[in-house]
Amino acid sequence: MRRRMGRPGLMGTMARTAVIAGTATAVSGGVRRHSEQNAAEKQQAAVAQQQAQQPPPPPAQPAAPAALSTDDKISQITELGKLKDAGLLTDQEFTTEKTRILGS
Repeated sequence: MRRRMGRPGLMGTMARTAVIAGTATAVSGGVRRHSEQNAAEKQQAAVAQQQAQQPPPPPAQPAAPAALSTDDKISQITELGKLKDAGLLTDQEFTTEKTRILGS
């Protein structure tokens, strides 16, 4: 069979178009995946940096003591009075602690 010279036929043009389109699709897919991967890495780095810059959460506050009954309050104030009489508490310290006990 003789070989034709000149422009390619219909089949040759279709084959060339298919190869070009397939190559373009493969390249654009690779570029898209690469850019998505870069974006994900940047996002992870930004999150890590943001977490590193955040101050640590404050320590948990201790639970509030249970409300004291009247008898408990009286016994604590009596103990404070004994400490004050022994000279271990000043008048101001006694008053402060008494106010704290009566306030709870």
